[in-house]
Amino acid sequence: MGYSNGEIVEVKGNKYKRILIDLTKEVLEEDILPILMNSLNDSGYFFNLNGDKLAFLFREIDLGNFKERIEKFKNFKKLYKILTELITKIEAIKSYGIKDGKRVYIDYDGERKVKGRRDKENHRGKFFYALHHKFKKDNNKLPAEFENKIICGDSEKVLKKLPDNCIDLIFTSPPYNFGLEYENHNDAIEWENYFTKLFSIFDECIRVLKYGGRIVINVQPLFSDYIPIHHIISKFFMDKGLIWKGEIIWEKHNYNCKYTAWGSWKSPSNPYLKYSWEFLEIFCKGSLKHEGETNVSDLTSDEFKEWVYAKWDIAPERNMEKWGHPAMFPEELARRVIKLFSFVGDVVLDPFNGVGTTTKVAKELKRRFVGIDISPEYCKKAKIRLSQGLSLFDSDSY
Repeated sequence: MGYSNGEIVEVKGNKYKRILIDLTKEVLEEDILPILMNSLNDSGYFFNLNGDKLAFLFREIDLGNFKERIEKFKNFKKLYKILTELITKIEAIKSYGIKDGKRVYIDYDGERKVKGRRDKENHRGKFFYALHHKFKKDNNKLPAEFENKIICGDSEKVLKKLPDNCIDLIFTSPPYNFGLEYENHNDAIEWENYFTKLFSIFDECIRVLKYGGRIVINVQPLFSDYIPIHHIISKFFMDKGLIWKGEIIWEKHNYNCKYTAWGSWKSPSNPYLKYSWEFLEIFCKGSLKHEGETNVSDLTSDEFKEWVYAKWDIAPERNMEKWGHPAMFPEELARRVIKLFSFVGDVVLDPFNGVGTTTKVAKELKRRFVGIDISPEYCKKAKIRLSQGLSLFDSDSY
């Protein structure tokens, strides 16, 4: 029984990938193929029988759903074997995109085929706002006394002790000015003072970030007070000469207000908009390219293809009460950011480390880390979480 390799064919003006299957006499005699073709055909794929050959034509496919659907043919052993081998053939095709949970095999790379794209970019200029930067290209090593440490203190003061250009990735979520009760920290200060302090810390973050390093800020605007924190922070980094690499929508599927809260009901006078997401603002220092060897990337093909679509559906953290912190992000969010924007062995910094989600995940992913927080209680909990994780580093490193 033979298979073709997934060539592209055109059917009624539409392109499909096709896998041809040579059928045995026994399979043809089972007389189940018409039922197969009627029950398994989908908007993105279908079967076609031509003599002793079965053709599977597909543009896009939800492979998990397809596997479930073929289970109904398990009692037809010879046909079921063909279908399982077909799945193996589909999985062997590595060139595809991902959209709405489906693997897309046709025209998934259309955006890369824009004619004269590079010439157009050169003509209009890329990141004009960041061309005035004076960042040094020479990177430095993180001193050993800071490596794999949870440090309790004011981030601005602690960061001043680090050399220039020694951090590969900064991932953090700054304290929100929402009046939440953070341990040993007044988080209800005036906005001007809030941003003055925040930006003094971010200035140090920019200084210690390597040339080509990335800063990823998880932030939610203060919707009720109409303060677009994500825009204010983005403007700060752009004014400092960093390149805005992009923005990820973190879809949490939890709504931040009732229909009547802070607005009008069934009236255009003052409707309050509801949001179920937060933002991840991404910036690069000096260059969009972060130097590193591909063989020290731990990204899988499926992860890369799914995560570069800049809307991530991730449930909120469920253990905030357990760790006693009012605004934790989930480990999955940190895992995606760290894998997508850093190499194995890179140094990851969180200057608002809280109870240590960033440092815990960085450790599990074999990155070096530095976590800083002003709360002794949070730092203690961050160390506990590290000790409960993988034993990649000595416990006295914390």
